[in-house]
Amino acid sequence: MPARFERFMSLRYLWGAEGRKEGRSFLRFVVYVAVAGVALGVAALLLALAIVRGFSEEIEEKIVGFGAHIQVSSYVQDEPLDQGTSLRAQLREMRGISAVSPVVEQPVLLRHSKNEIDGAVLLGMDRLPTHLEQRVTVGDPAVELTDGGDPGLVVGQEMAARLGLEVGDLVTAFALQQRENERSVGGQRPRVTQFRVRGIYDTSLQDIDDVYVFGDASTARQLGALSSPSVSRLNVTVSDPSRIDSLAAQIENQFGFPVSARTIYQQYAGLFAWVDLQQSIIPLVIGVIVIVAAFNIIGTLLMLILEKTREIGVLKSLGTSGRTLKRLFLVLGLLIGGIGTSIGTTLALGFALLQKHFGLVSLPAEAYYMTTAPIGLNPLDFLLVAVVTILLCGASAYIPARVAARVEPVKAIRFE
Repeated sequence: MPARFERFMSLRYLWGAEGRKEGRSFLRFVVYVAVAGVALGVAALLLALAIVRGFSEEIEEKIVGFGAHIQVSSYVQDEPLDQGTSLRAQLREMRGISAVSPVVEQPVLLRHSKNEIDGAVLLGMDRLPTHLEQRVTVGDPAVELTDGGDPGLVVGQEMAARLGLEVGDLVTAFALQQRENERSVGGQRPRVTQFRVRGIYDTSLQDIDDVYVFGDASTARQLGALSSPSVSRLNVTVSDPSRIDSLAAQIENQFGFPVSARTIYQQYAGLFAWVDLQQSIIPLVIGVIVIVAAFNIIGTLLMLILEKTREIGVLKSLGTSGRTLKRLFLVLGLLIGGIGTSIGTTLALGFALLQKHFGLVSLPAEAYYMTTAPIGLNPLDFLLVAVVTILLCGASAYIPARVAARVEPVKAIRFE
């Protein structure tokens, strides 16, 4: 019976609160503002978490899709791994490794015409990584020989724009890096290969689109004057990303010098540090909105108690205990928090789904590495924000609830 009474009164104060004199509906408006404050705070916090999580997932997907989880190379700079085939076979037998891809890396000078010349890094692979294949916007991702016998080349959109390249164009690659066996002969003659542009990709990562071009491994090996088993590095993909660090250490311990294993997080430490900074600071800053909204409940309930002092006195004179009144206003605080949280969660989820499917908010790719604000939805974020907000609103209602419980009936009834 008491619980029914508390629910009835708290719902009445929530939806039908009125002041004593002129402007009676203003009190109801203040209660609605408190609910709206919680709703906006929750929506802002959930959207911030979704966007930051989306940034992290998008950046990680692009970087890992480009360079795999672990890159196995030689400690000696610019020196290839001579036993690439056998090393690849041994790596594939290690537990936790799902794929190993050979990569031949060769700095080149690309020339499309007399005035269109630029430096690039040619990556020779058996086939493009799946992530890059999905990012080919023009042409196809094939790097094998064309029908005319020219090796295929896939270039970044930035590189293509700068050199004026289109699918089907011929581009000449000059490899100026001199090998040890060539120095003894004397004289440096550039090795030259002509490629046919097969596709143009766009990852929105300027450091990749602007620098790297992709061809087949055998052509890149010939251009780099490497023997057949040699590779510049091996891209290793692991089945459990949480074991990246331990597997990298295991590879180095098992194979020893000159084999080096660097994780993708070490290769792009600056980029991931930027993402971690957003993950740690932005939700904290936006979370202050929820805290302010929760403390706003204190002012709202105190105003409600001030306007309803005479009613509270009547209730106490009719036998309502101070504990019941305290629970009444605690329930009211929880109702404000619960309804505000529900509305805020609905708003955040609706906007997040619209952004995910339609990309309403666009971003400059040169600054954020993507063209639209990414969304990463996690049910745990929604659950955690909802629980913490409701508890915070309930705690904020404790002080007004104690004030209501201490009202003296005689003074309250006389209160003007």
